[in-house]
Amino acid sequence: MVGALGTWISHGACYLWRMIQIYLLAAATLAFLMSPSLTEPFTGYAPGSFPVEQVDPPVQPAGYAFAIWGVIYIWLGVMAAFGVLRRKTDADWQRVAMPLALSLGPGAAWLWVAGFAPITATVLIFWMMGFAILALLRAPAPDRWWLQAPVALYAGWLTAAAHVSLGVVLGGYGWLSATGAAVLCILLALGVALAVLWRKPQAPEYGAAVGWALIGIAVDNSGSNGTVMALALAGLLVVAAMTARGALKRPPRAA
Repeated sequence: MVGALGTWISHGACYLWRMIQIYLLAAATLAFLMSPSLTEPFTGYAPGSFPVEQVDPPVQPAGYAFAIWGVIYIWLGVMAAFGVLRRKTDADWQRVAMPLALSLGPGAAWLWVAGFAPITATVLIFWMMGFAILALLRAPAPDRWWLQAPVALYAGWLTAAAHVSLGVVLGGYGWLSATGAAVLCILLALGVALAVLWRKPQAPEYGAAVGWALIGIAVDNSGSNGTVMALALAGLLVVAAMTARGALKRPPRAA
């Protein structure tokens, strides 16, 4: 009798904890989605925020590339709603919920922080990227379009955005030239992206987001910085090949 009661309490606690985590994810997602409406529109760090003014730094993609945030916001919102309505006690979703909430929750403050503290904003966006990648690595194969795909797109864009932020800061404080900062940070972003695609090969949305950023960097540097443009295009080919390799790879059979 005591053993049965203990088992019942344990199962009930696990059930409750799963629900709490899904609701925490929904709250963090809502805060993240609301943040653009509570701050001034962000179009990049203000050039005067740095000792060395950063006017159109080469590491930064063309402005149109940032439109991907619209897709990310919508998809994350759908994901959070589906989780609350249909998956609030699902163990697979629970494994993703906490790291994703730890990315999205603090991420709700990023636009505000970026307006006055680029270094702090860079640290924060790397935090966001790290937990987003952890969430992606934990994302299960089932419910791919409801969970894995939006997380992959979000994590992929953050991989690019975090390194763009780092590149702007490195150039802005004169620690590297603008071109040197762009080259270093593109290489670093490629290293992270290829590692993630190796660990999670069947997440083409991640590769697509990184590739989208690389296209934006190439476009922005077309005719002005051949070195950065060539590196971005070469990186795009590598990411595309790695993404295609994963997309064509058959998923492991269930045991």
